[in-house]
Amino acid sequence: MLVLGVESSCDETSVAIVRDGKEVLANVINSQIDIHEKFGGVVPEVASRQHVYVISMVFKEAFEKANVKPEEIDLVAVTEGPGLIGSLLVGVNAAKAFALMYKKPLIGVNHLAGHIYANAIEHDMKFPLVALLVSGGNTELIYMKESFDFEIIGETLDDAVGEAYDKVARVVGLPYPGGPHVDRLAHEGVDTYHLPRVYLEDGSYNFSFSGLKSAVINLAHNASQRNEEINKENLCASFQASVTEVLVNKTLRLAKEKDVKQIIVAGGVSANKGLKERFAKETPANIEVCIPSIKYCTDNAAMIAVAGYYQYIKTKETADLSLNASASLELETK
Repeated sequence: MLVLGVESSCDETSVAIVRDGKEVLANVINSQIDIHEKFGGVVPEVASRQHVYVISMVFKEAFEKANVKPEEIDLVAVTEGPGLIGSLLVGVNAAKAFALMYKKPLIGVNHLAGHIYANAIEHDMKFPLVALLVSGGNTELIYMKESFDFEIIGETLDDAVGEAYDKVARVVGLPYPGGPHVDRLAHEGVDTYHLPRVYLEDGSYNFSFSGLKSAVINLAHNASQRNEEINKENLCASFQASVTEVLVNKTLRLAKEKDVKQIIVAGGVSANKGLKERFAKETPANIEVCIPSIKYCTDNAAMIAVAGYYQYIKTKETADLSLNASASLELETK
């Protein structure tokens, strides 16, 4: 089964062709990082205009790389949300136009499900499992009894972890996107600032990163007032140690509570080396931790094609041409 995936939820325009949910024949990504870098973040209107400009070229390149004809596609899967509404609409309308032109079935995919199912490309997902979803817009702990069954056990009460990384990066003068730069400097420093570890008093699996972010801002401000120089490497190391300790501890606690043998880590922050190292160090031998290759951690259409494949296999449901984008789409059990 050949699935065409289309992803345009934020600032990457991506088209992929995947066979049987495993074999990635093409995964073309046009990134806008260099465009938005000067603004210090993604500008929605600029992002949507860039999607319009490149979407046809990305489609063309994907079919050339896969050496597949449009008529051979069996299913079209497109990100319908959540994300930036202007960006989403470009991908949704491109996918609908393709499905209409070539008379192919169409399916809308939740972007967060795409991140989770990116793991299925290189690993076999073994249910029940626990998924830690960490990205610029989301931080969630999810229990999955079976495929496309999502029970959200914990989520962030304020900042997403990727958002916190970007804000801390700005405080210490690092360029956008800040996450990879903080991760790099963290490996050059040591945890000398001993920032707080935020465990909520209710003992829940929810997360809160706003206090940690404020602690970094206050530390930097106080040092500036005293004309003291911040050690960027050590501050990044301290921030990362605090974040990864909380993420890993809560994930492992939930995995033991649910008696699962597999943890999957999903989303852009799953590319973080510090997070990978802590999972490798602290996870018991009887639990498998799966993290996608870096090329499948960030936004890409291969993960949408794979999620669409498994969603279709389970539900056999498709969408009609009234399919629309939703900026705040919830992750739902299918």
